[in-house]
Amino acid sequence: MIPYKRYKLDNGLKLLVHKDEQVDIAAVNLMYNVGSRDENPSITGLAHLFEHLMFEGSENVAVFDRELEVAGGENNAFTNNDITNYYITLPAVNLETALWLESDRMKALKLTQEKLDIQKSVVIEEFKQRYLNQPYGDVWSIARELSYKVHPYKWPTIGKEISHIEKVDRDIALDFYSAFYAPDNAVLAIASPMEEDKVFQLVKKWFDDISPAPVHYERSLPMEPEQKEPRFQEVEREVPSSMIVRTYHMADRLSENYYIHDLISDILANGESSRLKQELVKNKELFSQLDAYISGDIDPGLLVIAGKVNDDADIEKANQGIDEELKKITTKEIPLEELQKAQNKALLRMEEEKTGVLEKAMNLSFYELLGDVELYERQIDYYKSVTPEQLHKECKRIFAETNQNTLFYKAK
Repeated sequence: MIPYKRYKLDNGLKLLVHKDEQVDIAAVNLMYNVGSRDENPSITGLAHLFEHLMFEGSENVAVFDRELEVAGGENNAFTNNDITNYYITLPAVNLETALWLESDRMKALKLTQEKLDIQKSVVIEEFKQRYLNQPYGDVWSIARELSYKVHPYKWPTIGKEISHIEKVDRDIALDFYSAFYAPDNAVLAIASPMEEDKVFQLVKKWFDDISPAPVHYERSLPMEPEQKEPRFQEVEREVPSSMIVRTYHMADRLSENYYIHDLISDILANGESSRLKQELVKNKELFSQLDAYISGDIDPGLLVIAGKVNDDADIEKANQGIDEELKKITTKEIPLEELQKAQNKALLRMEEEKTGVLEKAMNLSFYELLGDVELYERQIDYYKSVTPEQLHKECKRIFAETNQNTLFYKAK
């Protein structure tokens, strides 16, 4: 377990502090409980746009990165369906610099029309480069639309279309900032060699006077209904090789079945000796590349099987090859040795995530945001306790034909 102390400011900011005397750096991770799932379906891409805007300067900080570089720090951020995360590493003696910078942009982001226009242009260009002008750029957008009919996971984090980003005006941006970039909608985790209570006092100094959101956000999202029939879509694009993408609805992040589904994806395609890679890439040479993974979303997400078809292979035959492998895993129980191999890989991955101060701070933030910080350690037991019987039962359920979405992304 990562040792930590939990605090909460009067304005609602949650703080978790981990003391590590073996390091001389501090990791500051500020996670906002907002992602693309919280956007208006007619104006998507705001969460990602704000990831950019938060680096555009605040009331007392003209250039965020410059102040941090002077303090010997580095920083970055990411946005996904569920969260927006900002992180900083710097010498521990300069921890206050990170707290000053993060508190100032939480409290007083300088959102001018010029800054908004610049970052809108940056995001639109990113949209074009990553999704429109790049081979396979729209694969995941199409797969999302095929897989989800009502849940906001059906659009990508960058936004559903460029027109949504174009119509964001300053009032829309300020409303989004006011609603979500507030202390009562954030989790701050700090890992450093400092005493926990001293860190708490520094956080109070810089964050205590920030007001909570004027209206507390209550998330109420449309839940995806159970899929009743298989779905299929075929598109043609100017790409080097055809591709098959299969998606299957799976458990949410707080379900114990989540860990079973994660192990299923590992058994299928984690490592060169895994089932799909051994049989369909090496032996039958139907695919040049084939992977299976889970989306990792907080709400019910997707188990994905995706691969590029060999140029001399027929896409229908390649798809049939996936069917044959899934039939094996749903009709015959997985050997205990194969399950244990996948369990050991999952546990090793978790242990590796505990090694760095930034990884510790990020994990403390995320599991606190989930509402159960102890889950980070408890999930080790969930992975260990999975039995071949449970795995077989979930394979049959998740790979049911009615739960299947198939995209043929064909090369012209």
